[in-house]
Amino acid sequence: MKHLIAPSVLAADFANLQRDIEMVNQSQADWFHIDVMDGVFVPNISFGFPVIEAIRKHAAKPLDVHLMIVDPDRYLAQCQKVGASVITVHYEACTHLHRTVQAIKDLGCKAGVSLNPHTPVALLQDIIQDLDLVLIMSVNPGFGGQKFIERTYDKIRALRNLAAGRNDSLLIEVDGGVGPANAAALVQAGADVLVAGNAVFAAADPTEVIAGLKNVSPQIQHA
Repeated sequence: MKHLIAPSVLAADFANLQRDIEMVNQSQADWFHIDVMDGVFVPNISFGFPVIEAIRKHAAKPLDVHLMIVDPDRYLAQCQKVGASVITVHYEACTHLHRTVQAIKDLGCKAGVSLNPHTPVALLQDIIQDLDLVLIMSVNPGFGGQKFIERTYDKIRALRNLAAGRNDSLLIEVDGGVGPANAAALVQAGADVLVAGNAVFAAADPTEVIAGLKNVSPQIQHA
C-alpha cells in the first residue's frame, strides 16, 4: 500500500477554512487530520465538535480525528456523530485503554492509539493486535511548527517489529515536523500515514507540497 497523506487542519487558515478544505479535496491527500485539544492534556485549545461538523460538510475525504484530551471516552460517540472515520486517543490519557479501543470499534470507526515522544512502543505489546493505527508523535503535542525529534525513526522501526506477525495491517502514522525533507526517510522506516501541517498550509503552493509528499520514494539503503 502506498503511504497516505493527512494534512493537519490545525495549520489551516481558520478565516478561510472552506477554501483550505476544498484545496485538500482537490489534492492528492488521503485524509483530513483533525487535532482536538482541551488545554488540559496539552497546553493549547483547538476546536470542538461544531467546527468538525462544519468541516465534514465540505470534506470529500475521511476525517482522522486525534483526541489530545483527558477522558476521551466521554466524546467518542460525538466524534463518530460528526463524521470521524478514524478516532485516535492517547495511551497516556486512557486508564482502561482496551475498553476505549473496543468502544471506538463498536462505533464503526478505526481505532488508533497515540504515543507521546517519551512513551516507548513496547507498552502497546498487549493491545497491538486490537489496533487499526498507532500515531507516533514526533514532537511534543500541543503546538504546530516544532522541530522533528530524530528518535522517531527508531520508534517506527520498533513498532513495525512489534506488530510483525501479530497485526501486519497496522497503520503507523507520524505527526509533528513532517515535511519534504524527511518524508522519504519516514516511509523508509515504515510509516504508512504522514501528517503534515505547516509544511502544507504555509507553502506558496500547498497542492504541490502534498503531491510531493505523496510521491516520495523510500530512500534506498546501500550495503
